[in-house]
Amino acid sequence: MTAPAPHAPAPAASPMAQEAKGWFSRAEEWLDARGKGAWIAAMVLGFILFWPIGLALLAYMIWSKRMFNASCKSRRHAMTRHAFKSSGNSAFDAYKADTLRRLEEEQEAFESFLQRLRDAKDKAEFDQFMDERAKTAKTDDSVEA
Repeated sequence: MTAPAPHAPAPAASPMAQEAKGWFSRAEEWLDARGKGAWIAAMVLGFILFWPIGLALLAYMIWSKRMFNASCKSRRHAMTRHAFKSSGNSAFDAYKADTLRRLEEEQEAFESFLQRLRDAKDKAEFDQFMDERAKTAKTDDSVEA
């Protein structure tokens, strides 16, 4: 007996809902479904057909952050979806879940260690700055007297 998938596909939009969306929204969804390569291909075709179209697509991709973030998000989402997919072998699935949980705990512990290390370094640098400032203030006071 397997558990239901955590990421069930969204139900398809009704034809009325799709008609309510404009052609731009439908084109955007179509390109998003095909990934970053489709956006780049559309931009190149826009430059070939009429350069302002390509320039407008490039500006839109940069403005909406599709140029830089979309591939990382989709890759992370695909990895997450794949990580929780059941293999059908309950012993292996339990081992995988335990291993992933342990790795997440180790990652959190390491990140907290790095944060404490950064905090200690910052405190040491601040203490050094304050000591130098106090020495400078002491020498300035002795020069004036």
